[in-house]
Amino acid sequence: MCGRYVVTPDPDTIARFFDVDEVIAGDLGASYNIAPTDLIYGVAEHRGRRLLGEFRWGLIPWWSKEKGPLHINARAESVAAKPAFRDAFSRRRCLIPADGFYEWQNRPDGKQPFFIHAVDGKMLALAGIWSRWTDPETGQEISTAAIVTTKSAGAVSSLHDRMPVILAPSLWNAWLDRDLRDPEEIARLLQPISELELHPVSKLVNRVQNNTPECVKPI
Repeated sequence: MCGRYVVTPDPDTIARFFDVDEVIAGDLGASYNIAPTDLIYGVAEHRGRRLLGEFRWGLIPWWSKEKGPLHINARAESVAAKPAFRDAFSRRRCLIPADGFYEWQNRPDGKQPFFIHAVDGKMLALAGIWSRWTDPETGQEISTAAIVTTKSAGAVSSLHDRMPVILAPSLWNAWLDRDLRDPEEIARLLQPISELELHPVSKLVNRVQNNTPECVKPI
């Protein structure tokens, strides 16, 4: 499960980090508490060029006649087979930039949030899939995305049994390659980075309205 995460760099900084050819996203601003249905950044490939664009977090399959349900996560174990995801997994994969993400640990006094991030403090590349959905009522096209999750590893396993798939830079080209469509070959790319650090943070993050640097500060 990944239900909240953080992105603070501006689009140009993200573009340099991910070696993007063109930025087509607006500046969404720093966000310390990204939640489902928010606009998010995503790196995808179009005609051999790497683009930084905007997506709404919560995938709607292109063929859906309804606006929901929104799929914020897709399990790595079943993403290639589920009707809601298999087309996106085959042809529309993306990298979702993140400073880090949140997870909650069950405790006797309630759930304690933790912020999880790279050991070196660099941005993470979360494995994502995307779809372009057309609203049948208005004709408006919306690009939507979901984060691929897997079994947790390393320190994260002490908090939760699931975590986002975090792709190493050596896998970015293959993950974004729209000509790579073999499900088994794509699935082999889902080898998440487990060398992460975490620290407890304020329960401010429990409310999506709280979106300040205090959300990620250690307590």
